[in-house]
Amino acid sequence: MSAVTAQPRVNLKNIALPASHGGWGFLLEPILLGLWVAPSAAGLWLAVAALGAFLAQQPLKLALTDRRKKRRYPRSVWAERFSVLYLGTAAAGIVLAWLTAAQSFWLPIGLAAPLALVQLWFDAQNRGREFIPELFGAGALGAVASAVAMAAGWPPALALALWAILLARAFGSIVYVRARLRLERGQPVNKTPVWAAHGAGLLAVVALALLGLAPWLTVAALVLLLGRALAGLSAYRQSIAPKIVGFQEMGYGLLTVALTAVGYALGL
Repeated sequence: MSAVTAQPRVNLKNIALPASHGGWGFLLEPILLGLWVAPSAAGLWLAVAALGAFLAQQPLKLALTDRRKKRRYPRSVWAERFSVLYLGTAAAGIVLAWLTAAQSFWLPIGLAAPLALVQLWFDAQNRGREFIPELFGAGALGAVASAVAMAAGWPPALALALWAILLARAFGSIVYVRARLRLERGQPVNKTPVWAAHGAGLLAVVALALLGLAPWLTVAALVLLLGRALAGLSAYRQSIAPKIVGFQEMGYGLLTVALTAVGYALGL
């Protein structure tokens, strides 16, 4: 009797879903902000497109990595299938958004495309956890809020201000979390980049508020984020698990979105 060779099991979850949970916050924030301040059918389709593009990142990274190594693993076929499914969803969302939009929304998408390509290149090199791809990936996702707003008829300057707000939030968040996790591991930390990132973001949002492009409640949100960094990197902080740091940061991001949306709605 001939022996049957068992095929290695493929973990579909590791192929189909992002390995890092932190990216979900950077996806949800622009979608929620855009749909909150500028709801429209086209905006919903853009949210579908953004979700498809976000989910495509993991299987596409695996597929490109395998092709770069000129290897075919059991996971390779599934990675390609999920990539096609997710990218097809993203393309369908874009087409339906284009058919239902009040005006063109391509400007922020075009500006974000190079950021997304840089992140994808780092991912294909298995370097997606480095600072640059994390920042560029969050920056690319932030453009979704501007695209949603433009699809609903917002003028470009006002719509792009949403992206700038999310960039200020993401820049400070990424620098802070990386520093906080180093502290939790007992490693030395240079806090200057954290203060610089928060200071630059706060100044940028103040400038937008003075120009009438952002509400002052967003400034208050950035001040809160600065306070969070001061407390979180102080000697009086409580030691917590990395997963808790991530969930807390997602909460701060959603709070920033809520304050910004309320600020736009009430003119505060």
